[in-house]
Parts: sequence; structure tokens; C-alpha cells
Amino acid sequence: MRDRQSCAENRISSTAPTGLPARHVFAVALGNALEFYDFVTYAFFAAQIGRAFFPSDTPGTSLLASLATFGVGFLTRPLGAFVLGRLGDRLGRKPAMLISFTLIGVGVTGLPLIPPYASIGILAPILAIGFRLLQGFALGGEVGPSTAFLMEAAPPLRRGLYISLQATSADVAVMVAGLVGVGLASNLDAAALDSWGWRVALLAGAVIIPVGLVLRRTLVETLQPAHGPADVPTIGNYGRVAAAGLALLASGTTTNYLLNYMTTYASSTLAMSSRIAFGATAVVGLCGVVCDPLGGWLSDKIGRKPVMIMPWLCLAVAVFPCFTLLERERSSVALYVACGVLACASTLAGSAALIAVNESLPHRARSGAFAIIYALSISIFGGSAQFIVAWLTRLTGNPLAPAWYMIGGVMVGLIAQHALPESAPIKVGSDVARRQAVS
Repeated sequence: MRDRQSCAENRISSTAPTGLPARHVFAVALGNALEFYDFVTYAFFAAQIGRAFFPSDTPGTSLLASLATFGVGFLTRPLGAFVLGRLGDRLGRKPAMLISFTLIGVGVTGLPLIPPYASIGILAPILAIGFRLLQGFALGGEVGPSTAFLMEAAPPLRRGLYISLQATSADVAVMVAGLVGVGLASNLDAAALDSWGWRVALLAGAVIIPVGLVLRRTLVETLQPAHGPADVPTIGNYGRVAAAGLALLASGTTTNYLLNYMTTYASSTLAMSSRIAFGATAVVGLCGVVCDPLGGWLSDKIGRKPVMIMPWLCLAVAVFPCFTLLERERSSVALYVACGVLACASTLAGSAALIAVNESLPHRARSGAFAIIYALSISIFGGSAQFIVAWLTRLTGNPLAPAWYMIGGVMVGLIAQHALPESAPIKVGSDVARRQAVS
């Protein structure tokens, strides 16, 4: 058995790419990192942004308006996925990634430069919504070409690890955003945070944009030319994969976005100090930095499905105990323990899910199809998650509302994980070798 598996590995490796230079991996991962830095920072300072652009005398209204503005950017993600993702399948991954990163830069830089409502009136929220719509369009077209590029440039037996670096970059950004938030909250008073502290935090992410553009111009194209009509797949070739992938990514998105909401939840719902609350996302990011590459590496060794299913089962068991502990204790230890346990379980499975969906899609449709699947899951479930949880918590007065929402997403994810086929080359190659040995 071991000899046949080794033979399968050798056959896969003989035609495999040798790998990417570190600067190319960095260039591709920057888009994802910038997205999550901006996302987490916005979630951190949702209350301050709400007071700047949506002032109100009704408690909670400014926060809900701010979260709704954050969510409106998700409306244009499917459009960006359709336009830029398909562009990645027609013109190449590289030009699509250059366009999307440029537009991301405009959106990330524009929002923190808008004057407050007190200075320009209704124009302030209009501009805020406009920049979020533009950024949503760009982000919708970013993930498809960049993830396809990493998968196609990676050696087949290390695809999971390479794709995990995309997710790891997001977790590094989450951790950095958490540290920036903690630093600002520790050194600025509430008035300074409301006035300009949140703007500094958002603009800090924009400094990486010129570096990313320069590095992306050096990438080598991975899209292979079509050799005939058979190379252009129809929707029937991957409809089942698309449906399962949509459900799986929707589940993961709900969980991840609720984890990144923990700072706002701790401060707004549990009345914990900003300094303690900001540390929650740093913990989430640190767990992802460790567990994302570990999950990707394990999925290369033992298969995608085991690495998806086992952590997700652990997550299903842990959700309510973690939130109950946090609601009862309302301490920094409880917050960080709950975030750590939930984040480790979630991120271990994340990389395997991304690569499983990508490996199951045809090459000539991979960029556009994955972009649309991801954008729809993000738009429907990610964009609404924070708003719905905040609204449910306010409506019911129950601080465990996020736990109920998260467990629903986990159940959907478990069903989708069973529906996806096993796609890891180490497993597929071994199966082929066994069939050949029997015949």
C-alpha cells in the first residue's frame, strides 16, 4: 500500500510546478490581507464610524447604520465577481488581479478621508456608501483570480499549503489590526478615537497598496490557453460543486465574520472595555496564523474532507459552552479563551474548504466560478451577519444570540462538507494506483 502511494506521489510530482518565489506568494496574498485588515478595522471602529457619518440621539441607531453601510459593500461583490472573475478566465489571472487591487486601494483610502457629517452633511454618508460599493465590487473580483493563481502555480502535493497562505495572510492582517486597535484604544481617549483615531487605523492599511501593485506586475500568468470547445466547460460540469461550495463557504463566512465581530460584541453587548475587547481579534488572528497553514498542510497529507469535518464537529460542540462562559464571566480571560477555541476549530478547516472547492472546478472556469461562489456566500451571509446578530441581540435582549446564529451556520457547513468530493491529489492518486493494481 505504501509503495503504491509513493508511486502515485511520484507520478503527480513528475509534472508538477516547482513552486513560487516568496515575493509572488506575498503579492497574491496582499489583496486578501488588505481586505481583512480593512474589514476588521471597520468592525473595531463601527461605533466611531457610525457617530461620524450617522449621528443619532437614539441609542444603538448609529451603530446599526454603520454596520448597514459596511454590509452594503457586499451588494456589489457578485457583480465584481462576475466581471473581474470572468476576466481572469478570459484574459488571465494577472490582469484581473491588477485591476481588482487598484480598485481596492481607491476604496480603502477614500473612506477614512471623508469629512464627518457635521462638516458636509448628507454628503458624508453618501460618499461612505459609494466607497463601500466600489470596494465591494473590487473585492468580489479579487478572490477568484488570486486563489486560482495560487492553486495553479503550486505543486499538486502542496496545494493545500499554498492556498492556506492566502488565508494566513488574512489572519496576519486580523492580528495586526487587533494590535493597532489595542494600541490606539490604550493611548487615545474616546474623543480622539471618535475624531481621528479610527481614520489613522484604516489609512494604515493603505500604505501597502503601492507595494502590492509593483509586486503583482512581476507575476507569471498561470491561465492556460484553450485548445478547443471541450476546454470550455458548461454549468452542468460543476453545478453540484458550485451548490455545495456555496453552502460550505456561506457556513465558513458566517463563522469567521462572527469571530471578527467579537470585539464589537464584547464592547457593545457585554460592556467590556475597548482595550480588552480589541485584544479579542488579535487572539483570533494569532490562532489563524498558526492553524491555517497547519490545516492546509494536513489536507495535503491526509485529504481535504477529514481536515474539514473533524474541526467543524469540534466547533459545533464548543459554540454554546464558549458563549455561555463569556456571557457569565465577562472577563478578558473568558473572552480570549472563547475566541481562541472557536478560532482554532474554524481556521483549521478553512484552507481545506477553499482548496477542495477550487480543485473540483474546471481550469477554464475556475476564476469566475469560484469568484461568484465566494461573492454570493460573502454577500448573503457575510455582509448581513454582523447586522443580523446586532439586531437579534437588541431585539431579544439575549447575549447568546450570536451563538444560535453561529451554530446554524456550522450545521449547514457539515452537510456541505459531506457533499463535496475528495479532491486531494494524495488521495486521488492513491485511489488510481489501487485501481490499477487490482486491474
